Amino acid sequence: MANAVDGEMRGARRRLMETLREKGITDLAVLRAFEMTPRHAFVPTGVRHRAYEDAPLPIGSGQTISQPFVHAWYLQTLRLTGTEKVLEVGTGSGFQTVLLSRLVAQVFSIERFAPLQQVAREVIQRLGASNVSLMVGDGTIGWREYSPYDAILVSAAGPTIPETLEAQLADGGRLIIPVGGQDEQRLWLVTRRGDAFERQDLGPVRFVPLIGRHGWEK
Repeated sequence: MANAVDGEMRGARRRLMETLREKGITDLAVLRAFEMTPRHAFVPTGVRHRAYEDAPLPIGSGQTISQPFVHAWYLQTLRLTGTEKVLEVGTGSGFQTVLLSRLVAQVFSIERFAPLQQVAREVIQRLGASNVSLMVGDGTIGWREYSPYDAILVSAAGPTIPETLEAQLADGGRLIIPVGGQDEQRLWLVTRRGDAFERQDLGPVRFVPLIGRHGWEK
């Protein structure tokens, strides 16, 4: 029975890969990271049969695991080369964390909800992602101790782009973050050029609220 389930998951994962390619994901490293990472390991048992749908799924604490295409779009947009030190704001299920671990040198990930991060930590360790450091805390403050970062990924939408996160970017570093309220959000790519910041609007998105000192109130 286990082999039948594994085989079914492998088939579903291949179909998801085809969907990502059809939607414009061409970065071979990103596609390989998806191929290597079992999304069904990061979702609750009750929705595991939907793990390879290109759709967000609930993971508890009012949070979701994002649509796979959104993860792939994030990662492709950042043009990662494998040498980066990256900050992830919102560990969530840990799925994107493990994808990142296959694409960069170091991942530092912050999660506000301790129960979520505990579950994510167990899966991340089980999959052998040894270049990941986790912390429970307010992601809008960042993780200054290990800054500057070559890339920062924010997995929830705040009212503005936190200056605290911009300040923790390395020169040439990129920050990708959704900004907006419940009705309308836009995805922004911020690139640091010395003391200046270039901002590019990548289009409409829909994420859960970013809670914290430099985000929304609880």
